[in-house]
This record gives sequence, structure tokens and C-alpha cells, in this order.
Amino acid sequence: MDASLSDALVFFGATGDLAYKQIFPALQALVKRRNLTIPIVGVAKAGWNLDRLKARARESITAHGGLDEDAFAKLSALLRYVDGDYREPATFAHLRQLLGNAQRPLHYLAIPPSMFAAVAEGLAHAGAAKDARVVVEKPFGRDLASARELHKILHKFFPESAIFRIDHFLGKEPVQNILYTRFANSLLEPVWNRTHIRSVQIIMAETFGVQGRGGFYEEAGAIRDVIQNHLLQVLAFLAMDPPTGEDHDAIRNEKARILKAVRPLTPADVVRGQFKGYRQEAGVAPDSTVETYAAVRLFVDTWRWAGVPFYIRTGKCLPVTATEVIVSFKRPPRDTFEEKEPGFPNRFRLRLSPEVVIALGMRVKLPGERMEGEDAELIAMHQRGDEMTPYERLLGEAMRGDQSLFAREDAIEAQWKIVDQVLDDATPVHEYGRNTWGPAEAGSMIDDPGGWLNPESAGVAP
Repeated sequence: MDASLSDALVFFGATGDLAYKQIFPALQALVKRRNLTIPIVGVAKAGWNLDRLKARARESITAHGGLDEDAFAKLSALLRYVDGDYREPATFAHLRQLLGNAQRPLHYLAIPPSMFAAVAEGLAHAGAAKDARVVVEKPFGRDLASARELHKILHKFFPESAIFRIDHFLGKEPVQNILYTRFANSLLEPVWNRTHIRSVQIIMAETFGVQGRGGFYEEAGAIRDVIQNHLLQVLAFLAMDPPTGEDHDAIRNEKARILKAVRPLTPADVVRGQFKGYRQEAGVAPDSTVETYAAVRLFVDTWRWAGVPFYIRTGKCLPVTATEVIVSFKRPPRDTFEEKEPGFPNRFRLRLSPEVVIALGMRVKLPGERMEGEDAELIAMHQRGDEMTPYERLLGEAMRGDQSLFAREDAIEAQWKIVDQVLDDATPVHEYGRNTWGPAEAGSMIDDPGGWLNPESAGVAP
């Protein structure tokens, strides 16, 4: 076995929702695609035994991944189980026993952050932390101060090089496509700067509400849940310079540099909204001021991007479900043809979900004698095939020790610094109707021809 590969996988929270929906299907895929053969130990306090865990794994994969009997048989043979309290030394002594000769385990903490300290300490005292790697799930804190405290706890037992902060969004194939499209095509680089680009819009829209997770959303809100992590990562991919070098930190270095250059948000840069009926959801306070919609205006203070606004929106109960980037270019220096309706500027559009679309918006001539045109898109569309799920990709990379797709401490702190001044009730929350594009107040913050550019339900021009 490669000396850098993890030789065992331990996942805490083995009986939980995340394991059921994501981890078991990813493990079967890893067994099938990458010939995963290391021991896999589930840990939880549920009164279960190994047979019950295997039954749960089968149920999970049948419901979410598609059961492959041959691959599942191999996965089942690798499974082990520890049932015990995370605060009890006996739990970790049993774990160490099941790990056998493993010297480089990967510990996946699919548990609430409040339990990280207890688990990390238990691993250390049992001798299971030395030369190990640890994967932790977002949220990485609730604000800058709590993120720093969380990092401090993890660093007591693990070096930064052994910490893998997982954000499943970074493992998605379409998100990887942003980097590839930018740096594999030379035609974009000469115009990818403040000289040619007028603005960038990023939107993550969802037609559904909180789906019974009102209690969770009361603790999060749209800025914490989506903007601080997912959409700032998209911004970093769009704004970063090409990575130099081939080490695992090359991409993360450039992302961190860009995130540190993003100007912190002020109340004037934010509009928050809440869909009608949110306060009637289970677990939601009757006077809640938590946002289910947020629109923000950001600036990246570098030579490449000085003065270019990055507009980000996210919201629930909007007309479509889609994640999309639209880069608007500046108009030509003069209107050669003196058209009455000159149309919109050239645009580069990248849809990340539900389908992947790369499109270039251009002005083309209408048939006839007059020099008049219309807006059109040249579209290249990638149909989904046998793509890896985010958790399959990220767990595989963590076992190999490749941190490229994982969040780094300095980048996470930079992201919290960007939003820290506008969290909670720093700005008023405006009500908006279901199946609308959010509160009208958001229109006042954008200085762009055509205003906000809303995605449509199919991969066509907006």
C-alpha cells in the first residue's frame, strides 16, 4: 500500500442522517470504482450491533445509491462497529482494538461540532490520533470567533496538514468545471479582468422552503448556510489567478489569497428577505428575523478585479431551482450601428445545476437590409454521465491525503471576516412572496443593465 494512503476509515455518527444519505452510498462507490479494501469502522451510541449497521448500510444504498450486490458484499466484509459514548475512554479503547495494525487511520467526524473536542481527545488518549487524518463537516463555526475556537480545538490534537474540512459543494463535478473551463481555455484569460468585465452575478435559487428543518434554519439563515461557504467558494474559483506548482496547496493558496482580498460586507451591501409563511414553519419563532433570502454586493480589491462588483443571491421559495454564474462584459466603446435597442452586453454564462451549461451571449444580426441585431447564446451543454458523487470524490481524496478540495483554516477565517459584520440582525429582513425573485428592495443594490439576471427552469438563455 502507498505509504501516504490511509489504512483504515473510521466514521463517527454511523447511525445518523448524513451516513444514511451520503456516506454509505459513497463507500459502496469507492469499493466498486477504487477497489477500497481497508477496514471501515462505524462509531455511534445507538444500542446497535454490527448486523444492524450492515442492514442500515443496505437500506441506505438501496434508497440513495443503487445497490450493487457484489460491491456491497465486499463493503459489508470491511465493516466494523463500535457502540459507545463519545465521552467514555472505553469507546476509544474498543476502537483502537478494532483498528488492529492500522497506523494511518482517517477519522470522519459526521457529528455536531460540539462533540469535536471530546472525540479528538478520546482518539488522542487511545493512541488513535498519531499519524491520523481527521475529516470535519461544516459548519466551521457560526462566526469568526467561533471558527477560530474550533480551529484551536482541532489543532490541540492534529496538525493543519492532517485536518480535512469537508464542504460537499467543492466535490461537485460542475464546481470543478469552473476551474477547468477557466484555465483549460486560453480564449478567456485575456478578457478575464476589470478592463473587459463589467460585473459578475452568482445565484443559488431553490423552489422549496426549509422542508421541515425550521429549527436548523433558525440557527443558520441564508448567509451562513449558503453564502459564507458555497457561494464565496464559487467567487474564489471565478476570481483566482492560475495556480502555480503541482502540490496539493497550489489551488488553495490562490483561493485563500482572493478571499483575503474581498472587502468585508457592510449593511449597505446586503438585502435580507424572508418568504411569507416561514414563521408558521415547525421550529421557527413566531417573530423570527432569520433570512431565507439574501442578496449581497462584493468587491475584490486586487488589480485584476478593482471596481468590478460581484453580486450574489440565494433564496428559498423562488421560481426555479438553479445555480448559475453570469459574467457580463462591458459594451463596445461606441455604438457603431446606432440601434434603437442595442441589447445586453456580451455574457459568459455557466450553469452549475441542475444541468451543466456553458454559454456565450453575443449580439447577432437579424435578417434584412438594416444593421440591427438580437441577443443570442452559443451553448455547449454537458450531459451527466457516470460522475462521482461529492462524497465519493472527497472521501477518496482525503484517504489519499490530497487537501486540494478541502477548506483551509486561513480561507475559512477570511470567509467569516467577509460576512461577520452583517450576520443576524445587522440589516432589516423584508418579506417576499413565494414563487417570486425575493424582496423588491434587492433591486436597489444592483447597477447593471437589466438588473438581476434570473435563471430559467431549463438551460436556455435568461
